[in-house]
Amino acid sequence: MGKLLEKVVAEAQKLPEPEQEAFAAWALAELESERRWDELFARSQDLLARMAAEDRRDYRADLTEPLDPEKV
Repeated sequence: MGKLLEKVVAEAQKLPEPEQEAFAAWALAELESERRWDELFARSQDLLARMAAEDRRDYRADLTEPLDPEKV
């Protein structure tokens, strides 16, 4: 276990049990969320490549316009 994780565990152990459980549930949910995003991103590479190619074609065909932050 890494030093930082050891510190997190040590600090969490100081919390009352209900707060420990809440913290653990949050941490596990965050880890699962990250795994899910990684999986979804990995499966979307072909789609992202096609979208990027389409965007480049649109740019070269002068079908795009500069992004105006005021209009976003």
